[in-house]
Amino acid sequence: MKTIKPLIALLSTACLLSLLISSCKYDNVEGRFETEIFNKAKSTNGYVWFKYSNISLQKSSGSGHVQPLLKTRYNAVAAGQLDSLGRIKIGATFPEESMVVKELLDNSGNIEVYAVLYKKSKHPNADSKGWVWGYYNKDGTVVISSALKGKDCSGCHSQSGNEAYMLMNKYYP
Repeated sequence: MKTIKPLIALLSTACLLSLLISSCKYDNVEGRFETEIFNKAKSTNGYVWFKYSNISLQKSSGSGHVQPLLKTRYNAVAAGQLDSLGRIKIGATFPEESMVVKELLDNSGNIEVYAVLYKKSKHPNADSKGWVWGYYNKDGTVVISSALKGKDCSGCHSQSGNEAYMLMNKYYP
């Protein structure tokens, strides 16, 4: 009986250690994915601005964001869903790897937050429409994790007049 107790303690410790290591691996994978999205979002290379203009816009009446200004841009894949005036095409269907970045700015025009939609349907964090949602401070810290699948954002972004969760046409026609 005395040899069984140390063996049980050793096995319990091994199981606990295994559980901790596997959860750290998951966190590292998630952390790397959040970093990947943030790094893609903060680079403006190859992006097209809404209405082909990088002028800051006043926050709309329908915005749930606290920042007073914004700019929205689309990567080369997503830009294929903009019309000749740089607005989102009515009934747009964004293909895989589309990325839409909303830069949320303070009154001086400095970026405070990046709100991101990234079309990656097969990713475990994708919502039912294939979008991965992310919300990041300018230093890359996660404000709202993509693991929440847009739960904190989709309510507003599903309001009438949205085009594939985007409200730019509605509030900035």
